[in-house]
Amino acid sequence: MAQLATEARAKLVFLVDRNGQPIASHGGDDTVDTTSLSSLAAGNVAATEGLAKLLGEREFSVLFHEGERDNIHFSIVAHRAILVVIFDHSTPVGLVRLRVRKASVQFEDVFQRIAARFQKELQPTGVISDYPFPEITDDDIDRLFSE
Repeated sequence: MAQLATEARAKLVFLVDRNGQPIASHGGDDTVDTTSLSSLAAGNVAATEGLAKLLGEREFSVLFHEGERDNIHFSIVAHRAILVVIFDHSTPVGLVRLRVRKASVQFEDVFQRIAARFQKELQPTGVISDYPFPEITDDDIDRLFSE
């Protein structure tokens, strides 16, 4: 995050999950409410996904908003998170896009390693299950409802 903020000459960089929960941030000051920004970023991306579907696109992976003082660049990382970069007009958009693209590859790698580690720890047998309570069997459920 710090490297991206420096290389993109950003005021604030933060990573948000698709539900709007902040994951990490770098930069900014206490005047920026990153919790609200995270929620609004997730809502913005969700609305844009709706627009993409209306146009037959899977997604628009990059969003950009230009303000009088600051700009906001949103990008989807590994279909799991939203990378938000806030920068002023002294920074060219192309520089931000270039640095975000490079950082996104690194974040994707981190997400893949976390997912692999998580699955390995949860499923030591190598069996992948979507069932949220693997310790409860069908027999347990049958016994519970037969009484």
